[in-house]
Amino acid sequence: MALARRPFRVSVKASAVAVAAAGLVAPGVVVDQYDNTAATAAASSTTAVPRPIADWQHDRLASGVDLYQGRISGRPGADHWTVTVRANGAHLTTEQGAEALAERLRGAGFSARSERVEWPRGSDRRGLVGVRVRVGEYAIRTEADAQRQALAAAGFDAVSEWTGADGVPGTGLAQVKVAIIDPKRYGGALKATYGMGVAGREKVSDMAVGDDALLGVNAGFFVMERKDGVPGASAGIAAYDGKLQSAATNGRIAAVLRGDGLRPEFKKLRTELRVRAGGASAIVDGVNRVPGLVRNCGGVGGDSPTERPQHDVTCTDPDEIVEFTDELDASTPAGDGVEAVLDANGRVREVRPRGGAVPDGGSVLAGVGEGASWLRTHAKPGSELKVRQRILDERGRELELGPQDDIVNGGPELVRDGKVAVNYGADGIERIGDPSFAYTWGIKRNPRMLLGVDRRGRVLLVAADGRQPGHSDGFGLGEGAELMKSLGAVRAMALDGGGSVSTVVNGKVINSPSDGTERAVGDALLLTR
Repeated sequence: MALARRPFRVSVKASAVAVAAAGLVAPGVVVDQYDNTAATAAASSTTAVPRPIADWQHDRLASGVDLYQGRISGRPGADHWTVTVRANGAHLTTEQGAEALAERLRGAGFSARSERVEWPRGSDRRGLVGVRVRVGEYAIRTEADAQRQALAAAGFDAVSEWTGADGVPGTGLAQVKVAIIDPKRYGGALKATYGMGVAGREKVSDMAVGDDALLGVNAGFFVMERKDGVPGASAGIAAYDGKLQSAATNGRIAAVLRGDGLRPEFKKLRTELRVRAGGASAIVDGVNRVPGLVRNCGGVGGDSPTERPQHDVTCTDPDEIVEFTDELDASTPAGDGVEAVLDANGRVREVRPRGGAVPDGGSVLAGVGEGASWLRTHAKPGSELKVRQRILDERGRELELGPQDDIVNGGPELVRDGKVAVNYGADGIERIGDPSFAYTWGIKRNPRMLLGVDRRGRVLLVAADGRQPGHSDGFGLGEGAELMKSLGAVRAMALDGGGSVSTVVNGKVINSPSDGTERAVGDALLLTR
């Protein structure tokens, strides 16, 4: 994809040479050529506008807060509709599997082609991800759907797809919003919020209006459905105003917002939680989630099928203790096991069946399996239970939180030390034995919300619409990382993406969410006045 110029109000144009130097133009992509050397120099030396977006529409939202809106596009006419034939439900298969599937298709009278998918540059993997098998090229979706129906009638599992989402250089279209926040000039704060309660989902626009925020975006991953846990609760580490509200997806990247939040720290975190009763202790497996269900995995204590991060997978553990805080703003989940209800001093008020209120200022420890047995033995009414929480970085150093500090989860990491550094394995995007997930979720273009810090210490918030052929396809993770790097980011990560992507200015959504309407989310980042 290449940058395309749009009407602008306050802007400085960048030359095609500068855009190409930013690394965003793939071979064969046409960029309008014109001489604007003086303007380009001004963009670099005077206004500090990153060259790739210097000629985009520009609005100054406040002193130190600049919003840029523009488009990145590939070759005109490069994209079309096609039909992908899946092998055992997967978009990608092996070279041998693709050859066999293509042969079956040809035998059934369909003209099939195989397309290799390679790991993107800058990722922790190299070589072949897998091979996709496709039939036909069509100008409109209805033609592709007709072919898909014919394939289905012949016994093939097929889906209609827009090739602009493939992530192939020189193709695609992305409508992008870039907010640049200068902590030296802006007098407000960047804060994380869960809204009314840790449980439950709210729209970013509602949270922004409630806090009279200048700007708001969706933040971390969260539980969508009850079968995976507590809807609206974070699916990864989360802390607000210095208090841990969700345990880490161990080893996954997170953003730590200290004080006014305008100088984010990017760290791969894990959590260690224990409860002690006299001389006895036990692991506390999580915070504010259903005991036994670990969304995005990355937990502790024998989770199945893995303790490694696995995005969009719910791991299980039949023997757990989970802490619930009074910020939950909902009853604890009912089910097998027991709960110990604690007051503000950690004294056990009662031991009850699971499911009930969390006392104001207090907490609840819910146990299942061996966790329930431990609580029955040690949580006696009137006794004291002490819960110790430690947050550790990738070097094993403890992270202390102050009363105004927040943490939001996300992933994967995109930029480290000014270089593209996408780690599909460590962030749980790669599933062993299933190359299709990394392909469909990470390599293909999707709506994205990205957070970074540039060399000047400015915060970068970047949103790309996606899954809307003809309007915007979004970014692959590698493309998002390349864009952040070109904007001057020295560190960057992805926040939640997909239908959650929302950018709100003065209470109004200014992007086009892929669900068609704004999605209610678990938490948000708000730029308060």
